[in-house]
Amino acid sequence: MNGAIESGAALLFGTVSALVPAVNAEAYAIVVAARMQPAVAPAVVVALAAGQTIGKLTLFEAARQGSGPLARRFAQRSAGRASAWRERIGTCLRSRRTGLPVVLASATVGMPPLAAVSLAAGASGQRRWEFAAACLLGRVVRFAVLVLPAAWALS
Repeated sequence: MNGAIESGAALLFGTVSALVPAVNAEAYAIVVAARMQPAVAPAVVVALAAGQTIGKLTLFEAARQGSGPLARRFAQRSAGRASAWRERIGTCLRSRRTGLPVVLASATVGMPPLAAVSLAAGASGQRRWEFAAACLLGRVVRFAVLVLPAAWALS
């Protein structure tokens, strides 16, 4: 496949994998790396990361829209550890000093899971562009570590 088609497929796959947990972007990255030209690898890495960021922004926005009066009323009724955890993570994600590193770490190493962080960041009111930038940077690093060595070693 040529670079444009491979990049477009990576963008689409990244978006789908961000929204459907059963679709694994890391496995796709490794399989694609084994059969691509090394010159195309950086474009595929960026496209896959951009697709993942688009999907995670969709989750982020869904949580942001859902954090209105109905969500607040539900949160008031829930009590216990889950409520306390939500409050702590929400406070952490609202702060630039702690929120951005959490998103970046999640996007890069996968702990805590990026889907959960995306939802919590949206509900906490984190800035959209900061979330997107940290998510994209972390995903580019993650996929570059997977794809680039494999693409150059197997060429």
